[in-house]
Amino acid sequence: MREINPKETTRASAFEMWMSSPMPMVTLTKTFNITHIYKISKKSGLKLNMLLCWCICKAASQIEEFYTLPIDGKLFRFNKLAVNVIVPNAKGGINSCDIPYTDNFEQFCEDYATRTNSVAKSCQSIFEEDYMVVGTSAMIATELDCIVNQYTDKFLNPMVMWGKYRKSWLKKTLPISFQFHHTQMDGAHAAKFLDILQREIDGVNI
Repeated sequence: MREINPKETTRASAFEMWMSSPMPMVTLTKTFNITHIYKISKKSGLKLNMLLCWCICKAASQIEEFYTLPIDGKLFRFNKLAVNVIVPNAKGGINSCDIPYTDNFEQFCEDYATRTNSVAKSCQSIFEEDYMVVGTSAMIATELDCIVNQYTDKFLNPMVMWGKYRKSWLKKTLPISFQFHHTQMDGAHAAKFLDILQREIDGVNI
């Protein structure tokens, strides 16, 4: 990653307006049809959470604004994306695990499995400081309509959050909350990301 001058980017006015705001986070919620990846998960044995994380990263990689992030009052540019998942560990607690994104689906699956298994056993988190990390949080104990995450200046990364998927006769749906820093992107960028995410979910082909 490298520091960039906000005035030389399309985020200049947003940086000036929102970096000093006490609450610059925005949350959008959309209900997704996840029937396609649910069927893939059941047929292949691949984890539904892993499939969803790959779709999230693939969608994010198509939005330029995901590659910039405000950190400590400055704006940084990244060349690579990763996704963070919360992993239950062997001691009954939780750890964080960053998984680098790649267009190679098989490689992503291998990295996801290897890293999450390692974190679960070692109880040691894995962080990728040189990646723009999209956070995720899956609270699948119950169905949720919306999630609003805590705001802290220690973590300004975008967050994608969901609860338990919903069953109906012919499909599975999942409300997903997307929280982002307004300096990083505007609502239009976030809405575009959510639309692309649905297309990626529908288009998974393994």
